[in-house]
Amino acid sequence: MSTRDTLKLFLLSTLWGMSFIFMRVASPEFGVVPLILVRMGLGALLLLPLLMSRNYLQLVRDNIGKLALLGFINHVIPFSLLALATLQLEAGFTSLINATTPIFTALIGALWFATSIQKRQYIGLATAFFGIYVLSGDRLDFDIGGDGWFILAVLGATFFYGLAGNYSKTHLSHLPVRVLAAGSCSISGLVLLIPGLMLWPEAPISGMAWASALALATLSTAVAFLLFFSVLASAGATAASTVTFLVPVSALLWGYLLLDEVLTWRILLGMAITLGGTAVATGMLPHWRRRGRRAPCTTE
Repeated sequence: MSTRDTLKLFLLSTLWGMSFIFMRVASPEFGVVPLILVRMGLGALLLLPLLMSRNYLQLVRDNIGKLALLGFINHVIPFSLLALATLQLEAGFTSLINATTPIFTALIGALWFATSIQKRQYIGLATAFFGIYVLSGDRLDFDIGGDGWFILAVLGATFFYGLAGNYSKTHLSHLPVRVLAAGSCSISGLVLLIPGLMLWPEAPISGMAWASALALATLSTAVAFLLFFSVLASAGATAASTVTFLVPVSALLWGYLLLDEVLTWRILLGMAITLGGTAVATGMLPHWRRRGRRAPCTTE
């Protein structure tokens, strides 16, 4: 991966890490659905110029149903669940659980999309889930005021991300990335328009909350999507997927610096175990990649 792509990747991890900070600040004042309406509506307006071509617009029209489903399962539901979670959970903690998205992608692919799972992936999956337990085992309180339901909301978001990743790969891989990004974001904004306006808060929204919401839409959505697809196009999917491991570190750092969130030994240990298991499951560790390549030779 080139130096240019590496810098883009670090910037992308910062923007996506900051998204948890922005949601943590803005969600209490906007509410969940209005905040995601701002995120997707403004993000769509910024991405729509990418579709200003007859060919791209025709592709959107031809695939409107599939793009609508992608927007619903990749934007509307998971973004709303994450915004809900940040009403209660720290930004860094939320991002760590969200980092298990590749785990759900692998499981859903095996269960519903006929994607095989190798031995190393089973080991990685088990390790990552143990890391989640280390992170959240002492916080699974489902009584009023507890964290349990909010933790499940984050896991629900990662489930839908995993579903969307497999669906996109299976049914939408023929579309240009700008059509996927701008098309799904635009439809998501339209889906959220009426419920977002109906649930719009009656109390005035502070300037800090507005600034966070606008930054979430412009930086962590529109700019971040462009960066991600740029890295994807020039460096490939494997390099782009490493952002999974950088985002939690970024979110933890910004949460510590800006929101005075506490970094405990349990969080750091859980992070190491969860990200380590995810790295094994996704083949990001060279040793496990080599083992994964040798395995088929022993059965032939």
